[in-house]
Amino acid sequence: MSQYKKVAFYTLGCKLNFSETSTIARNFENQGFAKVDFTDRPDIFIINTCSVTDNADKKCRQIVKKALKINPNAFVTMIGCYAQLKPGEIAEIDGVDLVLGANEKFNILDHIEKLEKNEVAKIENANIKETTDFIPSFSYGDRTRSFLKVQDGCDYFCTFCTIPLARGKSRNATVAETVLEANKIAATKIKEVVLTGVNIGDFGQGEGENFKDLVVALDDVEGIERFRISSIEPNLLSNEIIEFVSKSKRFLPHFHIPLQSGSDTLLKAMRRKYLTDLYVERVNTIKRLMPNTCIGVDVIVGFPGETEEEFLKTVDFIQSIDISYLHVFTYSERANTTARKMAEAVPLNIRRARSRQLQILSEKKKRAFYESQLGLEKSVLFEGEENEGTMYGFTENYVKVKIPFDASLVNEIRQVELTEIDRDGIVKANILTVAQIDK
Repeated sequence: MSQYKKVAFYTLGCKLNFSETSTIARNFENQGFAKVDFTDRPDIFIINTCSVTDNADKKCRQIVKKALKINPNAFVTMIGCYAQLKPGEIAEIDGVDLVLGANEKFNILDHIEKLEKNEVAKIENANIKETTDFIPSFSYGDRTRSFLKVQDGCDYFCTFCTIPLARGKSRNATVAETVLEANKIAATKIKEVVLTGVNIGDFGQGEGENFKDLVVALDDVEGIERFRISSIEPNLLSNEIIEFVSKSKRFLPHFHIPLQSGSDTLLKAMRRKYLTDLYVERVNTIKRLMPNTCIGVDVIVGFPGETEEEFLKTVDFIQSIDISYLHVFTYSERANTTARKMAEAVPLNIRRARSRQLQILSEKKKRAFYESQLGLEKSVLFEGEENEGTMYGFTENYVKVKIPFDASLVNEIRQVELTEIDRDGIVKANILTVAQIDK
């Protein structure tokens, strides 16, 4: 391949996708390709797709159309979850040349033999049952923080979810191998790492290890100042993990714990692995040990059988527990899921109305959490983005902070005092001097 070929990447979806895109991009660069911006007329576009949103097809078409407007002769490759689930559908998008499934995407360089536009897209897509290897990945160079992939796949088969069909069975590297990846990140200038995966709490498949073992080992990695745990199932977030985080050197007081519903009836219908009493216990344990912890929550509205009464159980439950914000997902029917076959579908207008109601509740929860932090001193990792003379960062407990832009603070951790909440719901802060910190 010519070393002068230019390649650009576009990533849809989750932190896991970003970690994998970044790793694939480094593989291209190691083979002499030049990674460029999406708008810099690349020879190759690689689009990493997502299947979570219900308009995945529409979004993919828009991105391909945008890519070909930039360079009509570019070679377009589609990878990711949507490419695994519906390769034929993606292959029919005008301008797509190659579609790679979950088992093929990390070997993408082997599949690109010639960079010529094809009349019919080529599909390389093995059965998901053949996807058994774990490919380590981490993001670097795109953001201040790095997303470290520690696990892939899922064995849970919740009735609303297609992820096991898109990513296969749960799998991971060993603790020692994962620490080696973390050490690679530690050798860079990155100060914060977010652990990511499909079901990270399920870490330890086939090795006699578990997620707590991984957390304990990573806590000793020199060169990384902060670790965050991304979304983790409440039944897998053990009290032992919570207790360790409360005393750890590097793990931050921030958890994202999927709830999906505050109704035990619906949790059973969703085939979740917990009920609301366990969820309450986890939240209470976190807040008892780390009162200022930020707790994010995933919720699905409009699941089949969600009557007004069951929905109000979710509203009441969320109001009753000490959480900080919500990620609200409006249920959408997915092929090859059990939920799609269930009766009592909730009308779309009601789903949207309930989603808006929970979004409002989320804003209230977030505001209350931010107000509880005013006047406190926190450490903030500042990011590189400048917006009208302002820069942003996050405290250890995930409060978004803004200060006047100062290039010397990019990718630096500074002690601040949280002073007030602005009209956009972001917290203003004053950077503390050494004398103020010592005091």
